[in-house]
Amino acid sequence: MIEIIKNTKLNFIGARKITYVISIILVLNGLWAVYKIASGQAKMGLDFTGGISVQVQFKKDVKVDDVRSALNNAKISGAVIQQIGTPEDKIFLIRVGTQDLKTANASESLADVLKTGMGDPDMVVQEQNEIGGLVSSQLKETAFYAVFWALLGILVYIWIRFQFKFAVAATIATLHDVLAVLGILMLLNKEVDMLVITSLLTIAGYSLTDTVVVFDRIRENMKHILKVSYHDLVNVSINEVLSRTIITSFTTFSVALCLFLFGGNVLHTFSLAMVIGVVVGTYSSDFLASPIIVDWENFERKNRTGK
Repeated sequence: MIEIIKNTKLNFIGARKITYVISIILVLNGLWAVYKIASGQAKMGLDFTGGISVQVQFKKDVKVDDVRSALNNAKISGAVIQQIGTPEDKIFLIRVGTQDLKTANASESLADVLKTGMGDPDMVVQEQNEIGGLVSSQLKETAFYAVFWALLGILVYIWIRFQFKFAVAATIATLHDVLAVLGILMLLNKEVDMLVITSLLTIAGYSLTDTVVVFDRIRENMKHILKVSYHDLVNVSINEVLSRTIITSFTTFSVALCLFLFGGNVLHTFSLAMVIGVVVGTYSSDFLASPIIVDWENFERKNRTGK
């Protein structure tokens, strides 16, 4: 790896009291978001609330913004619109919450809105599906277990590869990242859907990878650096992989930012979560996971020596 920063001596561990406070605030905000989701107060996507999806083919040239404008004019907000195939195909997949369509046959109602709003009476409905309340409830449960088993897997993996205190620190940092991103999205009034859950699992994987790199260097230095305190050993280890951390974080952040700026409405919340997650994940590896193992080691040493 190219060393863009050499011989740094930043005191990451020394700042842990401040970063602990920041992390506690982020986690509390994330727990508030979880409470809002569990109590039904959060803004949830169609995957969780139920709705309909309609795949249509227009006869005239149509753009995504045209379809969105037609739906907004009919007071149907929050629709998810995807163009399928090439622009010449003129095929769109549109998903809408049933609460916006008060008729008995929501699919036909949506088709009528599109035909009228787009001025295309020859529009063809190719496929239509309904996401019922039961399916939505199952998706919520599945999403919860996906995050739970991911965190449990992280705990077991790090425990086997390193030590138990490393495993606990990595799990806390990963859970911190998931809650922090979820809480920030809730503050921004973003809709939580399956793409957001996907982004949270992706962030968990990214955060774990970054944390493992730091932990691996700590483990290696424990074999070779013997005459310094554990506090200083961890600081040295973080500084030694700082170039790798910056390069990896910057490249990942750049890709996520491009998705956010140019990926369109469908990927907007997903890419925003990734942008936030890269920043939070990088922060937690150096300023949360590593300080936790230092304080744990100090606690164990105090119990052993009485000092």
